[in-house]
Amino acid sequence: MKRIIKNSLKRIAKSINKKPLRINKQKQGPSKIKKTNISSTLRQIKKLDIKTKSLVDGLITGNYHSVFKGNGIEFSEIREYKTGDDIRTIDWNVTARYNKPFVKEFIEERDLNVYFLLDISSSGSFGKTKSKTHKAIELVASLMFSAAQNNDNVGVILFTEEVEKFIPARKGKRHILKILDTILNFKPKYKTTSIKNALSFTSQVIKRKGIVFIVSDFYANEFTKPLKILKQRQDIIAIKITDDIEKTLPDVGLLELEDEETGEQILVDTSNQEFQKNYKKTMQENSNKLDKLFKKYKIDQIEITTDEPYEKPLKQFFKIRKNRMVK
Repeated sequence: MKRIIKNSLKRIAKSINKKPLRINKQKQGPSKIKKTNISSTLRQIKKLDIKTKSLVDGLITGNYHSVFKGNGIEFSEIREYKTGDDIRTIDWNVTARYNKPFVKEFIEERDLNVYFLLDISSSGSFGKTKSKTHKAIELVASLMFSAAQNNDNVGVILFTEEVEKFIPARKGKRHILKILDTILNFKPKYKTTSIKNALSFTSQVIKRKGIVFIVSDFYANEFTKPLKILKQRQDIIAIKITDDIEKTLPDVGLLELEDEETGEQILVDTSNQEFQKNYKKTMQENSNKLDKLFKKYKIDQIEITTDEPYEKPLKQFFKIRKNRMVK
Protein backbone atom coordinates (compact mmCIF):
# COMPACT_ATOMS: atom_id res chain seq x y z
CA MET A 1 0.00 0.00 0.00
CA LYS A 2 1.40 3.38 -0.97
CA ARG A 3 0.64 6.85 0.27
CA ILE A 4 -0.06 10.07 -1.62
CA ILE A 5 -1.21 13.53 -0.59
CA LYS A 6 -4.38 14.89 -2.18
CA ASN A 7 -7.25 17.28 -1.51
CA SER A 8 -11.02 16.78 -1.78
CA LEU A 9 -10.64 13.06 -1.13
CA LYS A 10 -13.80 12.36 0.81
CA ARG A 11 -15.97 13.83 -1.93
CA ILE A 12 -14.22 11.81 -4.64
CA ALA A 13 -14.65 8.58 -2.71
CA LYS A 14 -18.34 9.31 -2.21
CA SER A 15 -18.74 9.87 -5.95
CA ILE A 16 -18.22 6.14 -6.50
CA ASN A 17 -20.37 5.18 -3.49
CA LYS A 18 -17.40 3.63 -1.77
CA LYS A 19 -17.27 3.97 2.00
CA PRO A 20 -13.89 5.05 3.37
CA LEU A 21 -12.10 2.21 5.12
CA ARG A 22 -10.36 4.66 7.41
CA ILE A 23 -10.68 8.38 8.00
CA ASN A 24 -8.61 10.13 10.65
CA LYS A 25 -9.10 13.78 11.47
CA GLN A 26 -6.13 15.61 12.88
CA LYS A 27 -6.07 18.94 14.62
CA GLN A 28 -4.89 21.94 12.68
CA GLY A 29 -1.44 23.05 13.63
CA PRO A 30 1.69 24.75 12.39
CA SER A 31 3.13 23.60 9.10
CA LYS A 32 6.35 24.53 7.42
CA ILE A 33 7.34 25.23 3.85
CA LYS A 34 9.57 22.47 2.53
CA LYS A 35 13.08 23.67 1.82
CA THR A 36 15.79 22.44 -0.48
CA ASN A 37 18.63 20.30 0.84
CA ILE A 38 20.78 23.41 1.32
CA SER A 39 20.41 24.37 4.97
CA SER A 40 21.64 27.95 4.72
CA THR A 41 18.97 30.48 3.71
CA LEU A 42 21.62 32.66 2.13
CA ARG A 43 22.76 29.81 -0.08
CA GLN A 44 19.16 29.04 -1.00
CA ILE A 45 18.60 32.62 -2.11
CA LYS A 46 21.88 32.67 -4.04
CA LYS A 47 20.87 29.43 -5.73
CA LEU A 48 17.52 30.95 -6.71
CA ASP A 49 19.28 34.05 -8.04
CA ILE A 50 21.67 31.98 -10.17
CA LYS A 51 18.95 29.59 -11.35
CA THR A 52 16.63 32.37 -12.48
CA LYS A 53 19.28 34.75 -13.86
CA SER A 54 19.51 33.31 -17.38
CA LEU A 55 15.73 33.12 -17.63
CA VAL A 56 15.33 36.68 -16.38
CA ASP A 57 18.07 38.06 -18.65
CA GLY A 58 16.81 36.16 -21.69
CA LEU A 59 13.18 35.17 -21.87
CA ILE A 60 11.41 37.21 -19.23
CA THR A 61 12.83 40.72 -18.93
CA GLY A 62 12.17 42.02 -22.45
CA ASN A 63 8.77 40.36 -22.59
CA TYR A 64 7.91 41.52 -19.09
CA HIS A 65 8.71 45.12 -19.97
CA SER A 66 6.62 45.06 -23.14
CA VAL A 67 3.46 43.49 -21.67
CA PHE A 68 3.43 45.23 -18.30
CA LYS A 69 3.48 48.93 -19.04
CA GLY A 70 4.24 51.71 -16.59
CA ASN A 71 1.83 54.42 -15.58
CA GLY A 72 2.77 56.92 -18.28
CA ILE A 73 5.28 58.07 -20.90
CA GLU A 74 7.09 61.29 -21.67
CA PHE A 75 8.55 62.49 -24.98
CA SER A 76 12.31 62.06 -25.37
CA GLU A 77 13.49 62.78 -28.94
CA ILE A 78 13.00 62.37 -32.69
CA ARG A 79 15.24 59.85 -34.45
CA GLU A 80 15.42 57.98 -37.75
CA TYR A 81 13.23 54.92 -38.18
CA LYS A 82 14.91 51.54 -37.58
CA THR A 83 13.70 48.10 -38.60
CA GLY A 84 11.39 46.78 -35.93
CA ASP A 85 10.15 50.19 -34.74
CA ASP A 86 6.42 50.53 -34.16
CA ILE A 87 4.99 52.33 -37.19
CA ARG A 88 2.51 54.05 -34.89
CA THR A 89 5.40 56.16 -33.52
CA ILE A 90 6.28 57.64 -36.94
CA ASP A 91 6.27 61.44 -36.95
CA TRP A 92 4.70 62.13 -40.34
CA ASN A 93 5.51 65.86 -40.35
CA VAL A 94 9.25 65.30 -39.88
CA THR A 95 9.15 62.34 -42.26
CA ALA A 96 7.60 64.49 -45.01
CA ARG A 97 10.12 67.29 -44.43
CA TYR A 98 13.20 65.06 -44.76
CA ASN A 99 11.72 62.51 -47.17
CA LYS A 100 12.67 59.57 -44.95
CA PRO A 101 10.92 58.07 -41.92
CA PHE A 102 11.47 59.43 -38.42
CA VAL A 103 9.90 58.23 -35.19
CA LYS A 104 9.10 59.82 -31.86
CA GLU A 105 10.90 58.21 -28.94
CA PHE A 106 9.40 58.17 -25.49
CA ILE A 107 10.68 57.32 -22.05
CA GLU A 108 8.35 55.17 -20.01
CA GLU A 109 7.62 56.31 -16.48
CA ARG A 110 7.81 53.05 -14.57
CA ASP A 111 6.27 53.31 -11.17
CA LEU A 112 4.29 50.09 -11.27
CA ASN A 113 3.24 48.13 -8.19
CA VAL A 114 3.54 44.36 -8.63
CA TYR A 115 2.15 42.10 -5.91
CA PHE A 116 2.48 38.33 -5.53
CA LEU A 117 -0.26 36.53 -3.59
CA LEU A 118 1.55 33.31 -2.67
CA ASP A 119 -0.40 30.34 -1.33
CA ILE A 120 1.68 28.73 1.43
CA SER A 121 -0.95 26.25 2.64
CA SER A 122 -0.04 22.62 3.25
CA SER A 123 -1.28 21.34 -0.12
CA GLY A 124 1.79 23.02 -1.63
CA SER A 125 4.06 20.45 0.02
CA PHE A 126 2.93 17.82 -2.50
CA GLY A 127 4.99 16.99 -5.58
CA LYS A 128 6.32 13.93 -7.38
CA THR A 129 9.82 15.29 -8.00
CA LYS A 130 9.57 18.80 -6.59
CA SER A 131 6.96 20.31 -4.27
CA LYS A 132 4.43 22.79 -5.63
CA THR A 133 5.66 25.37 -3.12
CA HIS A 134 9.27 24.91 -4.26
CA LYS A 135 8.23 25.37 -7.89
CA ALA A 136 6.14 28.41 -7.00
CA ILE A 137 9.06 30.07 -5.20
CA GLU A 138 11.36 29.56 -8.20
CA LEU A 139 8.80 31.10 -10.54
CA VAL A 140 7.99 34.00 -8.21
CA ALA A 141 11.71 34.73 -7.78
CA SER A 142 12.13 34.94 -11.58
CA LEU A 143 9.24 37.36 -11.95
CA MET A 144 10.37 39.44 -8.97
CA PHE A 145 13.88 39.87 -10.35
CA SER A 146 12.37 40.87 -13.72
CA ALA A 147 10.21 43.46 -12.00
CA ALA A 148 13.25 44.78 -10.14
CA GLN A 149 15.20 45.13 -13.40
CA ASN A 150 12.30 47.17 -14.77
CA ASN A 151 12.37 49.44 -11.72
CA ASP A 152 8.95 48.30 -10.52
CA ASN A 153 7.81 48.15 -6.91
CA VAL A 154 7.43 44.57 -5.67
CA GLY A 155 5.40 43.32 -2.71
CA VAL A 156 4.12 40.00 -1.43
CA ILE A 157 1.15 38.60 0.47
CA LEU A 158 1.62 35.14 2.00
CA PHE A 159 -1.66 33.42 2.76
CA THR A 160 -3.25 30.22 3.99
CA GLU A 161 -6.81 30.43 5.33
CA GLU A 162 -5.77 33.89 6.55
CA VAL A 163 -3.27 36.46 5.31
CA GLU A 164 -0.18 35.56 7.33
CA LYS A 165 2.36 38.08 6.04
CA PHE A 166 2.11 41.34 4.09
CA ILE A 167 5.22 43.04 2.71
CA PRO A 168 4.43 46.39 0.99
CA ALA A 169 5.81 47.01 -2.48
CA ARG A 170 9.21 48.66 -2.78
CA LYS A 171 11.96 48.91 -5.39
CA GLY A 172 15.34 47.23 -5.60
CA LYS A 173 17.05 43.86 -5.61
CA ARG A 174 17.87 44.12 -1.91
CA HIS A 175 14.14 44.30 -1.20
CA ILE A 176 13.57 41.20 -3.36
CA LEU A 177 16.23 39.29 -1.43
CA LYS A 178 14.54 40.24 1.85
CA ILE A 179 11.22 38.94 0.51
CA LEU A 180 12.78 35.63 -0.54
CA ASP A 181 14.44 35.30 2.86
CA THR A 182 11.03 35.78 4.50
CA ILE A 183 9.35 33.23 2.23
CA LEU A 184 12.00 30.55 2.75
CA ASN A 185 11.94 30.89 6.52
CA PHE A 186 8.25 31.51 7.09
CA LYS A 187 6.28 29.05 9.23
CA PRO A 188 2.54 29.26 8.44
CA LYS A 189 0.13 29.28 11.34
CA TYR A 190 -2.61 27.47 9.42
CA LYS A 191 -2.75 24.58 6.94
CA THR A 192 -5.91 25.22 4.93
CA THR A 193 -6.55 27.69 2.10
CA SER A 194 -8.85 30.67 1.61
CA ILE A 195 -8.21 32.58 -1.60
CA LYS A 196 -11.35 34.57 -0.79
CA ASN A 197 -9.76 36.08 2.33
CA ALA A 198 -6.51 36.82 0.50
CA LEU A 199 -8.31 38.65 -2.32
CA SER A 200 -10.49 40.65 0.10
CA PHE A 201 -7.39 41.72 2.06
CA THR A 202 -5.63 42.73 -1.16
CA SER A 203 -8.55 44.95 -2.22
CA GLN A 204 -8.48 46.67 1.16
CA VAL A 205 -4.75 47.42 1.37
CA ILE A 206 -3.80 47.98 -2.31
CA LYS A 207 -5.68 50.97 -3.65
CA ARG A 208 -3.35 51.93 -6.48
CA LYS A 209 -3.76 50.22 -9.86
CA GLY A 210 -1.09 47.63 -10.59
CA ILE A 211 -0.42 43.96 -11.27
CA VAL A 212 -1.40 41.08 -8.99
CA PHE A 213 -0.09 37.54 -9.50
CA ILE A 214 -2.08 34.86 -7.65
CA VAL A 215 0.16 31.82 -7.23
CA SER A 216 -1.68 28.75 -5.96
CA ASP A 217 -2.93 25.26 -6.79
CA PHE A 218 -6.42 26.79 -6.38
CA TYR A 219 -7.73 24.01 -4.17
CA ALA A 220 -10.03 26.38 -2.32
CA ASN A 221 -13.66 27.25 -1.76
CA GLU A 222 -15.63 29.86 -3.70
CA PHE A 223 -13.84 33.18 -4.27
CA THR A 224 -15.74 34.72 -7.21
CA LYS A 225 -17.01 37.89 -5.50
CA PRO A 226 -13.67 39.19 -4.13
CA LEU A 227 -11.99 38.25 -7.44
CA LYS A 228 -14.51 40.38 -9.34
CA ILE A 229 -13.96 43.33 -6.98
CA LEU A 230 -10.16 43.13 -7.20
CA LYS A 231 -10.23 42.83 -11.00
CA GLN A 232 -11.94 46.23 -11.25
CA ARG A 233 -8.74 47.90 -10.07
CA GLN A 234 -5.90 45.44 -10.75
CA ASP A 235 -4.46 43.50 -13.68
CA ILE A 236 -4.70 39.94 -12.31
CA ILE A 237 -2.69 36.97 -13.56
CA ALA A 238 -3.47 33.54 -12.09
CA ILE A 239 -0.56 31.09 -11.88
CA LYS A 240 -1.81 27.58 -11.23
CA ILE A 241 0.79 25.16 -9.85
CA THR A 242 -0.07 21.49 -10.47
CA ASP A 243 1.44 18.02 -10.32
CA ASP A 244 0.66 15.33 -12.90
CA ILE A 245 -0.21 12.74 -10.25
CA GLU A 246 -3.02 14.99 -9.06
CA LYS A 247 -4.66 14.71 -12.48
CA THR A 248 -4.30 10.96 -12.95
CA LEU A 249 -3.74 8.59 -10.05
CA PRO A 250 -1.47 5.63 -10.86
CA ASP A 251 -3.03 2.17 -10.87
CA VAL A 252 -1.19 0.68 -7.89
CA GLY A 253 -4.02 -1.16 -6.13
CA LEU A 254 -4.79 -0.05 -2.59
CA LEU A 255 -3.71 3.53 -2.00
CA GLU A 256 -3.93 5.59 1.16
CA LEU A 257 -4.89 9.18 0.37
CA GLU A 258 -4.38 12.04 2.77
CA ASP A 259 -5.59 15.61 2.61
CA GLU A 260 -2.51 17.50 3.73
CA GLU A 261 -4.56 20.51 4.79
CA THR A 262 -7.17 18.76 6.96
CA GLY A 263 -5.37 15.55 7.84
CA GLU A 264 -8.22 13.37 6.54
CA GLN A 265 -7.10 9.94 5.36
CA ILE A 266 -8.91 7.42 3.20
CA LEU A 267 -8.08 4.06 1.64
CA VAL A 268 -9.15 3.50 -1.98
CA ASP A 269 -8.63 0.90 -4.66
CA THR A 270 -6.95 2.60 -7.62
CA SER A 271 -7.44 -0.51 -9.76
CA ASN A 272 -11.20 0.12 -9.56
CA GLN A 273 -12.16 1.48 -12.99
CA GLU A 274 -15.22 3.28 -11.66
CA PHE A 275 -13.09 5.09 -9.08
CA GLN A 276 -10.53 6.12 -11.72
CA LYS A 277 -13.29 7.34 -14.03
CA ASN A 278 -14.97 9.44 -11.35
CA TYR A 279 -11.66 10.76 -10.05
CA LYS A 280 -10.64 12.02 -13.50
CA LYS A 281 -14.13 13.43 -14.04
CA THR A 282 -14.08 15.33 -10.74
CA MET A 283 -10.63 16.78 -11.38
CA GLN A 284 -11.56 17.82 -14.93
CA GLU A 285 -14.79 19.45 -13.75
CA ASN A 286 -12.90 21.45 -11.13
CA SER A 287 -10.37 22.54 -13.74
CA ASN A 288 -13.08 23.55 -16.22
CA LYS A 289 -14.90 25.54 -13.54
CA LEU A 290 -11.74 27.49 -12.75
CA ASP A 291 -11.01 28.12 -16.44
CA LYS A 292 -14.55 29.39 -16.95
CA LEU A 293 -14.25 31.76 -13.98
CA PHE A 294 -10.99 33.31 -15.19
CA LYS A 295 -12.30 33.62 -18.73
CA LYS A 296 -15.47 35.36 -17.52
CA TYR A 297 -13.49 38.10 -15.78
CA LYS A 298 -10.75 38.25 -18.45
CA ILE A 299 -8.01 36.99 -16.17
CA ASP A 300 -4.96 35.42 -17.80
CA GLN A 301 -3.97 32.02 -16.48
CA ILE A 302 -0.60 30.27 -16.56
CA GLU A 303 -0.43 26.59 -15.63
CA ILE A 304 2.89 25.33 -14.31
CA THR A 305 3.62 21.68 -13.53
CA THR A 306 6.16 20.65 -10.90
CA ASP A 307 8.19 18.33 -13.13
CA GLU A 308 8.55 20.55 -16.22
CA PRO A 309 10.46 23.79 -16.91
CA TYR A 310 8.26 26.87 -16.73
CA GLU A 311 9.95 28.65 -19.66
CA LYS A 312 7.47 27.32 -22.21
CA PRO A 313 4.21 28.35 -20.47
CA LEU A 314 5.72 31.75 -19.63
CA LYS A 315 6.78 32.28 -23.23
CA GLN A 316 3.29 31.37 -24.42
CA PHE A 317 1.75 33.75 -21.88
CA PHE A 318 3.89 36.69 -23.00
CA LYS A 319 3.14 35.93 -26.65
CA ILE A 320 -0.62 35.97 -26.02
CA ARG A 321 -0.38 39.26 -24.09
CA LYS A 322 1.72 40.86 -26.82
CA ASN A 323 -0.64 39.81 -29.58
CA ARG A 324 -3.59 41.19 -27.64
CA MET A 325 -1.87 44.57 -27.24
CA VAL A 326 -1.20 44.84 -30.97
CA LYS A 327 -4.84 44.24 -31.93
